[in-house]
Amino acid sequence: QVQLVESGGGLVQAGGSLRLSCQASGRTFSNAVGWHRQAPGKQRELVAVISVGGSTNYADSAKGRFTISRDNAGNTVYLQMNNLKPEDTAVYYCNERRGASIYAHESNYWGQGTQVTVSS
Repeated sequence: QVQLVESGGGLVQAGGSLRLSCQASGRTFSNAVGWHRQAPGKQRELVAVISVGGSTNYADSAKGRFTISRDNAGNTVYLQMNNLKPEDTAVYYCNERRGASIYAHESNYWGQGTQVTVSS
């Protein structure tokens, strides 16, 4: 069974930065990977996704501030978040897609998430 582990969340002031990491336990990622977030009382939403080949796609709220990347070894996917805003406060999750493309559907495998809190 796929196990995903997110880390790197925390409390930061508005305008600050955080880098989130997502690792697949005991193996490398073989498909596209997406970062999602869920704020209290809201549905989970896609933030960014990266394909196996390195193509990326971002939610409008993330464009220009967030960068998704993956390391060469294929072990870790990152989400660099700059100029954070209070509305970015949420639990952030990663999800390995069912295929290599940024358009591949989500899988059923989610990590426990990492909390990001941005104070004003």
